[in-house]
Amino acid sequence: MTDTSIAEAQENEATGTYGTASVSGVELRVKPANQWRPSYMRALRQGDYDTWAAGVLHEDDVQTFIDLDPTFDEINEFTSAAMETTGDTAGKSSGRAARSRSTRKR
Repeated sequence: MTDTSIAEAQENEATGTYGTASVSGVELRVKPANQWRPSYMRALRQGDYDTWAAGVLHEDDVQTFIDLDPTFDEINEFTSAAMETTGDTAGKSSGRAARSRSTRKR
């Protein structure tokens, strides 16, 4: 996990800069999760980590990621840390809130 504060993560998101996260002890630069394209998420879900890395990592870090050949657990930890450090989570949107129902009879 990185030591990026919430303010730093928001700054990274606003300026479009890369966040950082570590995999196998090596720090890599990663785009904010809100800049990940659906195709990158598909690649991640389908286990095509090379394609995913090429889409979300800084171009100078892609080959490093591939050469590290991280385990599934390391990749999961890395993607979670990457999303957290950039102040985002990639995935389902919250959508509309469910209508609350009162238990009081009318």
